[in-house]
Amino acid sequence: MNGRAVKITGSKTLTLARILEMASAKKGLDIIGIIDCHSPEVIAEVKMMIAQGELTELEEGGLRFQDTTLILGSEIEIYDSNCQGPIHVLAYFPTIAVMEHFSNWMRGYMKNIHLSSQRIYCDGRVLQQKVHDMGGLFIPAHVFTPFKSLFGKGVHHSLTEVFDPHLIDAIELGLSSDTQMVKNIRELQAYTFVTNSDAHSLGKIAREYQKLRLKAANFNELKKALHEQEGRAVIANYGLNPLLGKYYQTVCAKCGVQVNDEDVLCKSCGSSHIIKGVATRIMELSDTDCTERERPPYIHQVPLDFIPGLGPKMLERLIHAFGTEMTILHCITTEQLAEIVPLKIAQMIDLARTGKLNIAVGGGGVYGKVILE
Repeated sequence: MNGRAVKITGSKTLTLARILEMASAKKGLDIIGIIDCHSPEVIAEVKMMIAQGELTELEEGGLRFQDTTLILGSEIEIYDSNCQGPIHVLAYFPTIAVMEHFSNWMRGYMKNIHLSSQRIYCDGRVLQQKVHDMGGLFIPAHVFTPFKSLFGKGVHHSLTEVFDPHLIDAIELGLSSDTQMVKNIRELQAYTFVTNSDAHSLGKIAREYQKLRLKAANFNELKKALHEQEGRAVIANYGLNPLLGKYYQTVCAKCGVQVNDEDVLCKSCGSSHIIKGVATRIMELSDTDCTERERPPYIHQVPLDFIPGLGPKMLERLIHAFGTEMTILHCITTEQLAEIVPLKIAQMIDLARTGKLNIAVGGGGVYGKVILE
């Protein structure tokens, strides 16, 4: 609202108003969680939008903007004596009043309350308990990525080393993993998996999301879905093909060449700076005799901005013709697409949703790429 950045790694166009417009008008999302809402600047903007009638507070939690409900969230970095972090976690709250109270509480444990994803100087379990006492949701974030995650560094082998397992509402998988990959991790069987985009720019919104069975789009219904109460549930996860994720395979951080998991040095450049891939880390945590719980389907999707040759102007034509990116990705026929864009692009979109695209695998912080034949 005052031009002050609240997320240094985010695009300058990633403002609250633009996020909500994109989510409602172009992405077709019924609910969006925004994890920068503890910032005083964001709180002030939310209050202003409420006063101007652009946001409406819902009785059961959340704020309505056009066709989308905003769930107020915060991404927080913990690094206490137990966690040997840093580890990112997510907290979501039902109202702006509760979020403001939480923000004021965090001021006593944080050096810069204005920025997102800042380190909090308190025990992880203390943070969990505070979120729980305030009626919030607590979710460990992108739990397998090599940096700033629960399992990514290879230090922790159980979430109980850091967290109270009874105060976790869901587990966020991250862009380089899916349900099938993690099915044999025993202690995660108790939790609902969420797949979120972790977007740092407008175009990346809804790279990943979940389809929910709810009576209405609000905070209380979301909470019931995460705990599979009263028939509410996550009924499908939609996510980036893990091969496209930034950390799927093990690579040398210096030269980017794929490295065998057992190698200590890169055979290409001799560097010892190896970034272990998510696929390898998951295998280390898996138990082959684990009984897999029934999970909703995990549907791989390739976002439109990953399709070679599909630029912003072509995307605008598609949005204008068919409404939202989700509709284009999952509902529109190849023939209909070919009426708006070149046949080759239409065919690539169809190959993407059937899992038949050729992919150069990602790793070491570099996204995978769709390869043209």
